[in-house]
Amino acid sequence: MNAFPLDAVPPLERQAPHTPSQGVDAGRGSTVLIATDTYPPDVNGAAYFSHRLASGLAARGAEVHVVCASDQGPPRVENIDGVVVHRLRSAPLLVHPTMRVSVPAGLGRTLSRLIGQVGPEVVHVQGHFVVGRAAIAAARTAGLPVIATNHFMPDNMFQFAHVPVRLRRRVGDLVWSDFTRVFARADRVTTPTRIAAELLATKGFTRDVEAISCGIDLHRFQPQPQQWARRRFGLADRPTVLFVGRLDEEKRLDELVWALPHVLNHVDAQIVFVGRGGKRAALERLAARVGVDGRVRFLGFVPDAALPQVYSAADVFAMPGVAELQSIATLEAMASGLPVVAARAMALPHLVNGNGYLYRPGDVRELARHLTAVLSSAELRGSMARASLALAATHDHHRSLARFEEIYAELQWQAARKLRR
Repeated sequence: MNAFPLDAVPPLERQAPHTPSQGVDAGRGSTVLIATDTYPPDVNGAAYFSHRLASGLAARGAEVHVVCASDQGPPRVENIDGVVVHRLRSAPLLVHPTMRVSVPAGLGRTLSRLIGQVGPEVVHVQGHFVVGRAAIAAARTAGLPVIATNHFMPDNMFQFAHVPVRLRRRVGDLVWSDFTRVFARADRVTTPTRIAAELLATKGFTRDVEAISCGIDLHRFQPQPQQWARRRFGLADRPTVLFVGRLDEEKRLDELVWALPHVLNHVDAQIVFVGRGGKRAALERLAARVGVDGRVRFLGFVPDAALPQVYSAADVFAMPGVAELQSIATLEAMASGLPVVAARAMALPHLVNGNGYLYRPGDVRELARHLTAVLSSAELRGSMARASLALAATHDHHRSLARFEEIYAELQWQAARKLRR
């Protein structure tokens, strides 16, 4: 039930190359320190972006160092994909089942020493929490330029922090206020999409914010033979709806399970969930309750190297989440040639234009109608698949890497001018 023939994939070399800004060195060969609270093996969008940014810059000639929380507790240094990763002493994050947080005590001194040893020309922080704020402070003390990228929405933390619904707006306002204070110290601020930048403005952040896509590796994520992919993961050969991501509250995955009985009235379908999270047991119970447990598969964690094959096993990708500042998983699905059915929320509408459908969050019947329409028509899947590939091509990660290199070079040039005054 392939969405379209494999020879319909547009050749990558036809994509228009990114044109660097005139008069600014692209910044390749710079030494960059990326500071992030979350990094693989953590599984979330910010961790994935940080890793792909770091490894992508290194592949293009930069010397890249990452400073992040240790995934095991004790500090250590390792080289991963050409990137030097400095893992800081960490402790379990009490409100999260798997994540760890860098120990704040002495963190400022540790980062100042690291900056002295590494000698970065620019510091790029990926959030305003423990490591991010300490890195900004240390960079400012050292006189280094700082670029800050936001991946955060309070909705992503409410479930783990057990914030009561009645208090979420107030807590969210406090967190946004803290974000504003921390990111105001950066020289440049970016976020993955224009709507994410507009969100920051509505939360009181008055600085200019540039939208730079997280990007997608179009050589890794592209259509592959469907039957082979299904056999690899032990999936039944039937119309398949796929979700990839954390199985957590803000993803609203129960809507997919509730929609499945309506879809099964018309199509012999199945849902495949890929990822881990706190809602898996509840989703399993719900599937049994509505009588579709035999048509819902949970593959658990799938290594990054195997993700391209996961997408190729499906016929349509579903993203019911309402707190997506971009959605790397949706971009990966699009680059793999999948139609998309997504919630009409946050940045997701920017990823759906002729390549799928949007539905009102919570409207299970509308979700079911859209899934049924896509799964019922090979012709529709083919046209949507081609549209997904075209849209994904505009998010080529080489464009994003080139833009970040330009910003690094601009910040270095500005810093050098200040020193000459």
